[in-house]
Amino acid sequence: MNRLDHQLLDVNGITLSLYSAGAAEARPLWLLHGFPECWHSWRQQIAPLVAAGYRVLIPEMRGYGQSSAPRGPDSYDLITVCDDIRAAMDALEQDQACIVGHDWGAPIAWHLALLEPQRVRAVVGMAVPFAGRPKQPAIDIMRQLYAGRFHYILHFQEAGVAEREMDADIGRTLRMMMHNTSAAVAKDFFLQEKPADASLFDGMQDPGKLPAWCDEQAFAEYERTFAGRGFYGALNWYRNFERNWQRTEALADKKIEQPALFLLGDKDPVGTLEAYTLKQMPKHVPLLEQHVLQDCGHWIQNEQAEQVNQLLLAFLQRHYDV
Repeated sequence: MNRLDHQLLDVNGITLSLYSAGAAEARPLWLLHGFPECWHSWRQQIAPLVAAGYRVLIPEMRGYGQSSAPRGPDSYDLITVCDDIRAAMDALEQDQACIVGHDWGAPIAWHLALLEPQRVRAVVGMAVPFAGRPKQPAIDIMRQLYAGRFHYILHFQEAGVAEREMDADIGRTLRMMMHNTSAAVAKDFFLQEKPADASLFDGMQDPGKLPAWCDEQAFAEYERTFAGRGFYGALNWYRNFERNWQRTEALADKKIEQPALFLLGDKDPVGTLEAYTLKQMPKHVPLLEQHVLQDCGHWIQNEQAEQVNQLLLAFLQRHYDV
């Protein structure tokens, strides 16, 4: 792997841990991780992107690793987290950038494109699509659709509930999440029907080993991200659907006008959950290029790293290098 620099930036009222690689003068490319991941989830993208001439910047997002993790859930809304990245770009004097996001990193990437139409030259989302601001908070829609049934996002709403199960064994939690939303299980296995009062891992498989795409050394980085802290910061991202809806009112009628790439695994349960959003996405992202990767679950940049890298580099060469 290329030599990595690490720094702690004081931005937006928090400390943001930032890893970077590549020439300081090279074109900035931000890689934003999701849940429950870490900066090291982009390990298979760093070398190819640096070799192609980019300055790769990978933050530990608010609530993760060495970055600050405020206790209050209202510190994790989309606009606040976007402001973390905007402030970091200011601190690094970056006038132009491309933003790439996976899972929760994708909504941050989409909204940064809306908030910074001149500064964000191109945008890439993986796993989570974009179709504008909903007519009501998404959590209200989930409560209506899943009344009396389990849904992991509803399960995450009450502070402390999911933490008790997930914090009890961080390694097991990470293995279970990696396995049960990957191509190693049947599509939508993670979304199986169970009662509303079930626990997150009821009915799930414990593989007892790591997936082929995450070796022991990489997994140790994931574990370090949550060691001594647990998952409360990461889970707080899920407790802001109403606040996100309120704070994005000014963006309601805006489209993402920049060139955009969207990648989704064919076995990713998010594809089922976001089926309507996927259909609506081209209306809200006019310059959209999208691909569905075969034999791929949720952890797309690791499960199908080579294909992701090829598609990403081709997109960047067309829309960011000009």
